[in-house]
Parts: sequence; structure tokens; C-alpha cells
Amino acid sequence: MMASAASSTTIGARYGRQRERLRTYFDSTARKAWIDLTSDASVGRIRQTVRAGRDEMRATLLSWLPHDLTGRTILDAGCGTGAFALAAAERGARVTAIDVADGLVEVARARGATGIGETIDWRSGDMLDPALGAMDHVVAMDSLIHYSTPDLVAALAELSSRTRHSIVFTFAPYSNLLAAMLLVGRIFPRANRSPAIVPVREEALRRQLAALPGWTVGRSRRVSSGFYKSHALELVRIG
Repeated sequence: MMASAASSTTIGARYGRQRERLRTYFDSTARKAWIDLTSDASVGRIRQTVRAGRDEMRATLLSWLPHDLTGRTILDAGCGTGAFALAAAERGARVTAIDVADGLVEVARARGATGIGETIDWRSGDMLDPALGAMDHVVAMDSLIHYSTPDLVAALAELSSRTRHSIVFTFAPYSNLLAAMLLVGRIFPRANRSPAIVPVREEALRRQLAALPGWTVGRSRRVSSGFYKSHALELVRIG
């Protein structure tokens, strides 16, 4: 296993501050909305498009993992209310699911309280915690979209040091439309805003990921559904 290409000091205080903003937001302002969004509860038209986009993205990332996950270990980095973790466990994976928001992890644990969900190791905390140990695969669905490109790449480097086969993750793809949508979002009162999504230019991200020793960029897919704009990339260990 290669040595870590990033340390907590490399990622730095900026990552930690943003992580705490996310924890506060998802454990307070957004908790009810996120519970509704990730269930079959009735939601407005805009959130319906977000729900549909997230469902499509989840299916995409699942399709990039081996069909038979029996015995494979997976870190669901930013598990939210647990939909991906439960789907992976149903395919035989041994899943560690972690999220910075304690309240969302409580919801995930409750949703998986019977059946396959009982096999999942639900945790609250930092997805980069070295104590989580080594995994075969890491999945970070929409959990890195709030970080700048340097912090995103540093986080992936940290995760790559403990991953044996692949990392599948998403980022917010830069476009004039997304930039305009985010600008409109700033009109709303600060208390009602989520922590800023940081648009990332794919070409710049790919150049920086190419410098990760022992890894190569694999599959790529963009999902656009109303207000949901997300791009998936696969990192594959070489050799």
C-alpha cells in the first residue's frame, strides 16, 4: 500500500472548518428536509428532480462496483441517511458507513435497524479518520462537493492511501448555469442556505488526480436532473 499522499496537516484547517459547517447544517437546518428528500415523503417539484438525480447517481456508482460484493469491504464516506450503504450491503459487502452529521447517522441506523442494515457499521465522524482502516472500495457520493479542488484532491489522496481497489466519488461540475444557480441561492437568508457547493473544473481536477501515484482515472458520468448537477469519476488502483 502506498504511503499517504496527504496528511491532516496538508488538508489543513480549511477542511476542518468546512466539515464543521456541514455538521452543523445537516444536524439542524437541513435535517428534516434531508430526511424527507431521502424517503418516499411528498416533496416539491424542485426536490423531486434532486431526488431523481440522486437515485440515478447512486445507481451509477453501484454499477461501477463488482456485482458480487460478498466479502468486500466498503467505506461509504458521507453516508447521509444510508441508502447507498444499505444497497451495497444487500449485495454482500461489509460496509462501514460514516457521516459528519450525527443526526443523519441516527436516521440511517434506524432505517437499517432490521435485516441487512444490522450488518453495517454505522459511525459519525470524519470520513478521513485513519482509524477506519483499509477498505477494498471507497464511495463518496456528493460528500466532497462542498470542498475546494485542492481540499477535494487532498481528501482523495488521504483515502487512496487506505484503499485497495477503487474510489468512486462525485464533484460539482463547473458550468455557467451552475454558477448562476449558486448565485441565485445567495439571495436567500444565510440561515436558510446550505454550505456553499464549490464548482470544480473537470480538466483541472483530472490533471491533479493524474499525479496520484498508483492510481488512474477510470469511468466518468455526469448526471443532470433539474437542480441536481453532479459528475461521477472512478479512481482505479494500478497493478
